[in-house]
Amino acid sequence: MTLPARKPDWLRVRLPNGEGQERFKGLKEQLRGLDLNTVCEEAKCPNIFECWAAGTATIMILGETCTRGCRFCSVNTGDPGGFADPREPENVGKALGAMDLAYVVMTMVDRDDLLDGGADHVARTVQRINHYAPNLLVEVLLGDFQGVRKDVETVVVDGGPDVFAHNVEVVPRLQRTIRDARCSWDRSIDVLKWAKEANGVVTKSSLMVGLGETEDEMLDAMKRLRDAEVDVLTIGQYLRPTKKHADVQRYVEPEEFEKYREEGEAMGFTFVASGPLVRSSYRAAEAFLHGALKGKERGSAPGAVDRYGRKRRLHVLGGGAGE
Repeated sequence: MTLPARKPDWLRVRLPNGEGQERFKGLKEQLRGLDLNTVCEEAKCPNIFECWAAGTATIMILGETCTRGCRFCSVNTGDPGGFADPREPENVGKALGAMDLAYVVMTMVDRDDLLDGGADHVARTVQRINHYAPNLLVEVLLGDFQGVRKDVETVVVDGGPDVFAHNVEVVPRLQRTIRDARCSWDRSIDVLKWAKEANGVVTKSSLMVGLGETEDEMLDAMKRLRDAEVDVLTIGQYLRPTKKHADVQRYVEPEEFEKYREEGEAMGFTFVASGPLVRSSYRAAEAFLHGALKGKERGSAPGAVDRYGRKRRLHVLGGGAGE
């Protein structure tokens, strides 16, 4: 299929103006001043202007170098040499405590050079965020920790995030050609299951389209995610970040995205964000999760008060999200 010379209108990003532009500049300066990395910039996200203008961003920890080299991702790949800044959990906690945020997404580069894949570092960072900003809802968007269950449980149980996200990225058939050879669709499904089984945390995943998948393959992948009790799903158009990355096979029209949203809701996902510019960290999904989780508590169930003296928020959203 030959792609049009120009991207379709529905993929054109509109820059903020007026008040939105000022908020974009303000958040950029604040993030720089607090020395926080963002995946918004590293991954060249097309929604950076919209999200930053609205005062939201996805921070990235454990450095700027990923040990894997997926063919869709523009984050630097290489060998970080086993270094993880021991000051980062405290610094991130303090930084986010100083910002006026209600919901934050914290992601990471894959760190296969660390014995636990960075699990303890992630858990300690969430703990410090909870300490400095006890009312802030925290979503973690993480790697697969090389398929080690205890490392996944370290993040979920010791860290205590409100949402655990891990992306399968593409349909199973495209796994080997698009994701790094060390990734595995089955392993990703296991990671999502383990997180859910650890304490009933809300789980989330994401799929890209436009890489050669068929509609039937998409629906099968969505069903497999739902069978793993994933609560929230995002689906978006793949856009090639540079000429070194995988080619776009087609631009998926908005009507097809709407069909995937309807099918996903019928399968039982609590929320599906599906659209050309939707990304795994996407304001619509975050706004839904913030509204669903804000102020809800676990009643008198064991563990209703966490190690910081906070009331634990209810993780049951319906649609199969159990404790």
